[in-house]
Amino acid sequence: MTMARGFDPVVRSAVRSGLVGAGSPVTGFIDVDGILESVRDLTAAFDGVPVLHTFAVKAAALVPVLRLLADAGLGCEVASPGEYAQALAAGVPPERIVYDSPAKTRAELATALTAGAAVNADNLDELERIDALLPAAPPAVGLRINPQVGSGAIAAMSTAGRASKFGVPLREQRERIIAACLARPALTRLHVHVGSQGCPLELMADGVAAVYELAERINAAAGYQQITGVDIGGGLPVNFTGDEVTPTYADYARLLRRRVPGLFDGRYTLITEFGRSLLAKNGFVAALVEYTKQAGDRRIAITHAGAQVATRTVFMPQSWPLRLGAFTAAGDRKSGPALRQDVAGPCCFAGDMVALDHPLPELTAGDVVALYDTGAYYFSTPWSYNSLPRTAVYGFARRDGEVRFTTIRAQQSIAEIVAESGGAQADALLALCPVRQR
Repeated sequence: MTMARGFDPVVRSAVRSGLVGAGSPVTGFIDVDGILESVRDLTAAFDGVPVLHTFAVKAAALVPVLRLLADAGLGCEVASPGEYAQALAAGVPPERIVYDSPAKTRAELATALTAGAAVNADNLDELERIDALLPAAPPAVGLRINPQVGSGAIAAMSTAGRASKFGVPLREQRERIIAACLARPALTRLHVHVGSQGCPLELMADGVAAVYELAERINAAAGYQQITGVDIGGGLPVNFTGDEVTPTYADYARLLRRRVPGLFDGRYTLITEFGRSLLAKNGFVAALVEYTKQAGDRRIAITHAGAQVATRTVFMPQSWPLRLGAFTAAGDRKSGPALRQDVAGPCCFAGDMVALDHPLPELTAGDVVALYDTGAYYFSTPWSYNSLPRTAVYGFARRDGEVRFTTIRAQQSIAEIVAESGGAQADALLALCPVRQR
């Protein structure tokens, strides 16, 4: 795994190539080799058992990224028609796609089931919809279970609390779940996802253990192995405080093997849905410092990276802090004593801050700030506040002593912003107004 300072040559090359600067004041970058290393770590951790690793598309909804992961052997976990279409556009076959979401429409279900994608029902009512839509040769159908094992440190990222919006509550509806499964021989999977950032491995393992025990009970009641697959979700937390990758996939797999050994004896196919942990440390955002100012006792750097790319960090800074790097206008790492500075974004509200009182060498106009550990979610789930454009994203790799770049997504143009905001329908509301006097 590349350390943050290992990205220094990438920043320098990007600045000198014009990928970051006055014409492109905020840009995302993805490390191709780093992603492939993370995939290798994941597959090695679960070696020896039948497994389908899928990537949670919401973590990086970019077709070239999905294509890279598919080429490395991963499928896709999707939660909307858009994500499903992106997975198909990346060349992922339907049988390697898992369709989640708590609000699937009948049309979405019909499309996925007919094509052969696996579907995890979120609730018992959805199972009844699926009953009416199953093709003659049904794909894998699963049921999402809320094991109700508790929440992690970030409530919004926890999905196994007593009243979570996701899944069927196990402690409250165990017998209904078992009956629903036994009545549907085509239902062959159980799905669990305890949460992501802020959830300790032990809590995640508790959820998997509870669903494994449920699978064993269903199979015993059925008299044969009806449940053949256990989808353990994703959610491996990311270390945002330093370069070290902790916890690792190996850490998690060792814990699961110890806690739920029967899950690894070959009787069950495992399905995983990791996202953030595969990409976060394999990408960064680089942003131009446009101005600096002094306000009261605060030194503030106004940059082009704010809530439009770092939405969670801006609105939940205690849960989603970022490490920053400071670079000169030439792309070299800045030196000098660290000063406590605020790093602000371009959005027109006072809270648009990516870091407060952060120690960095003194920033000046024309410098570049790097936001590390942002390979997942930050440049692939933009917020269109102030009609700011979606950033360009580039993939990079180090080859023959130089950094090579390729375009993943071009920066959104002003014309595209206007078109997206109804430019072609500019007179639409006037047509509903009374005829004006001339």
